Amino acid sequence: MTALAEKIYDEVLDLPTDQRLGLIDKLLESINPSISSIQEAWVKEAEKRLESYREGKVQSIPGEEVFRRLQDRLSK
Repeated sequence: MTALAEKIYDEVLDLPTDQRLGLIDKLLESINPSISSIQEAWVKEAEKRLESYREGKVQSIPGEEVFRRLQDRLSK
């Protein structure tokens, strides 16, 4: 890293965690702008699934049952 990058890094470490996380998001987005569009798509999908669950259109399966079924499949 350059001296400037090292200086910025040292200063960023003094920021509160939430601000550092926000900075990480911005840096990642600057490298790969499609990350935010992927994240938006997942948020929409999660909201759609939650709405379907709340409206009774889908049933949930307890986590223990999901893991049991997965273990059964993997052990075959």
